[in-house]
Amino acid sequence: MQIAQKWLAQKVNQSVLFLLVGGLLFRAFIAFWLYPTFDEAYYYLYSLHLDWSYFDHPILVGLTTGFGPWSTGVVSQFTIRLGALIWHTGSLVLLYLTSLKLFSAKAARLTLAIATISPIFLVGFGVLSLPDSPLMFFWSASLYCAADEFFRQPRTQKHSLLQESCSSDSYLPSYRLAILGILVGLACLSKYHGFILGLGLVGFCLTSPRHRSIVRSPWAWLALGLFIITISPILLWNMQHDWVSFRFQSERAVPKGGYNLLSVGGVCLAGVAYLFPTIGFPLWWVSLRPALAGTMQVFSKKSLTSRKELEASWLLILWVSLPLTLGFTLIGGYRQILPAWSMPGFWGLTLLLGQQAIIWEQQSRRRVRRWLLGSGIMVSSILLIALLQVTTGIVQKPSQYALMGGFLPPKDDPSTELIDIQQLRRGFAESPVLSAALQNSSFIFTNRYYLGGPIAMSLEPIADIPITCFDIGKDLRGFAFWSEANQWLGKDALYITTNPFNQRQDLMANYRTYFNSLSEIETIPIRRGGVVVNIIYIYQAKTLLKPYPRSYGI
Repeated sequence: MQIAQKWLAQKVNQSVLFLLVGGLLFRAFIAFWLYPTFDEAYYYLYSLHLDWSYFDHPILVGLTTGFGPWSTGVVSQFTIRLGALIWHTGSLVLLYLTSLKLFSAKAARLTLAIATISPIFLVGFGVLSLPDSPLMFFWSASLYCAADEFFRQPRTQKHSLLQESCSSDSYLPSYRLAILGILVGLACLSKYHGFILGLGLVGFCLTSPRHRSIVRSPWAWLALGLFIITISPILLWNMQHDWVSFRFQSERAVPKGGYNLLSVGGVCLAGVAYLFPTIGFPLWWVSLRPALAGTMQVFSKKSLTSRKELEASWLLILWVSLPLTLGFTLIGGYRQILPAWSMPGFWGLTLLLGQQAIIWEQQSRRRVRRWLLGSGIMVSSILLIALLQVTTGIVQKPSQYALMGGFLPPKDDPSTELIDIQQLRRGFAESPVLSAALQNSSFIFTNRYYLGGPIAMSLEPIADIPITCFDIGKDLRGFAFWSEANQWLGKDALYITTNPFNQRQDLMANYRTYFNSLSEIETIPIRRGGVVVNIIYIYQAKTLLKPYPRSYGI
């Protein structure tokens, strides 16, 4: 208790606490009001079908999304995000501690501020329940453990004297490598990006002369063994399912068609936008410039040993960061790239930007303060405006909450596709027709895998009925493994879809060949700002005549 009071008594530590607590409260506010995204709701289904792994992601995203509902007994957009809120706070702490170990307390505070205000980190890692939330925690933990292992300081004066008498290139591997093997394995259990993290750490050890001796260490081989044991859930599940996850993920990296350099530039600029330009451009700059160009200005009075330590620390960060930032940017030349794919790399690069900000502070402390404060105000304002638009329609035309009459028609606003599960839940609960249909139906199916999640969330606790996906394109994702193709032969079902898909006659014609009859029984309007922006259509499907085709699964 006294240690905590002593720590809080220092003004610089109060700013760290303010960033952590203030950031958590801001993210919790967004998590409470923002409707669940399709991916989050889909991962909620993971928590209903617990397994060693899943078709498109490892297990930890299912445990993360299920943590809140299991702990509270309530299924809502906020409870499925509780795990993400906790993971990200831990990630920020670990990032701060890593910078503190590699650089300085001032660099650590600046790094924490940058990571706290960047919108893609704030929302993508810290609000939404995505595989990135546990990934970034174990990514940060791995970075901290690697920094502690590769750049640890002697603990006693005797060891310190011994260190000075030895070559500055000496390095003695320790038990921390075993811990690092487990942490990288847990990152892989979060998202397959963890394998790139592991390769980056290996690349660092092979290119850093001081650390090449690691290949002869029994600790390194123990780390490899513990890594394989940690990722065994992925391996066991895929062994039982024809390695379908690895085939699915690897196919995304295979070039198809020509290469477009303009698309590479578009991916780069999109990443900058998601990071926010005042942060994104400096991150690219600090990662691509010669590593020692800026650091020598700060440490010009340091010893040669300190400079080598600094150079090695930059090398470590670049090895675990650039393979993602450069790799996915280049892949963008031949396929569409999601914004979150390269962001773990930028997360590591904030360590370098925080260190670079010290140089800028020496030149103009006021300018750095305005840079961070102005970026934080702009980011928070934009996010709050976007949140109000998604939930109330403040720029929607028409809307009872529109400012100055609004200007954006609902049909031109992609955010109207998000489903308010509270409205959908009330629609199911208040309709006698739907209550009877739920009792008399054996399963529910949708035409897209991502629609099943919001439906499952809205039906809790109204009904406990299996949900599956009948997709003409045969993109069933996890649904291909959560039921058998002939499981509901001869059974009745409910077909639930949204307004855009209800207009497609090819879907209805296709489904009518698999059922005796298919007829609309109810609609549930989804309103925003007092205006209907989407409609949920419910059909009664009588007697499944034949199994719906699948290209993979059981």
